[in-house]
Amino acid sequence: MDTASAKPAESATSDLGRRVRAARVALDLTLENASRLCGVSRSTLSKVENGLMSPTFDVLQKIVLGLEIDLTDLFGAAQKPAAGGRRALTRKDEGQRHAYRGYQMELLATDLAHKAMLPFRIRISAHTLDAFDDWGRHEGEEFLYVISGSVCLYSELYAPTHLNAGDSIYFDSRTGHAAVSTSEQDAEVLWMATGAELAQPPDAEPAKRK
Repeated sequence: MDTASAKPAESATSDLGRRVRAARVALDLTLENASRLCGVSRSTLSKVENGLMSPTFDVLQKIVLGLEIDLTDLFGAAQKPAAGGRRALTRKDEGQRHAYRGYQMELLATDLAHKAMLPFRIRISAHTLDAFDDWGRHEGEEFLYVISGSVCLYSELYAPTHLNAGDSIYFDSRTGHAAVSTSEQDAEVLWMATGAELAQPPDAEPAKRK
């Protein structure tokens, strides 16, 4: 990645970290207590807060649930008053940026809070699984549509699935997964995941975390 594109990503990581810390402080939680609530290690949470680590979507979702905030708040999106017939318009390249290892993510429809699904446009720069420390895994369901290039979706339960431009796949987010570009260039995909609020049935008690 060139320097020009790296600087915005670093700034976005720092901004996200400040917002995570503000949410924790607003709840009067120590790092240790917040770590237990979120199911995220204390060291990981500290690195996120200090802008030293760009968290995975899995970690972001755990923080959202643990600190009882909306994912879009972490990206600095302005919330509009709730009203019937909601809609959100995102112009080209105007989504909220977030980078993690092999994924350059653009979060779309950020002016709507508490969405049923979270849409991303992602440039997959990873070309091997070596780019990832572990499987991605979290509550909910996901939909991936390949815009350009070709992609291989790896999964704990299924053989690697190869996808070309125009192909799509829908899967359970709880199954460990990771996607890499199998074309010479980076692949572009539309990736949608159900929001953190759908991780539990209505009125259900929060799941106990290990």
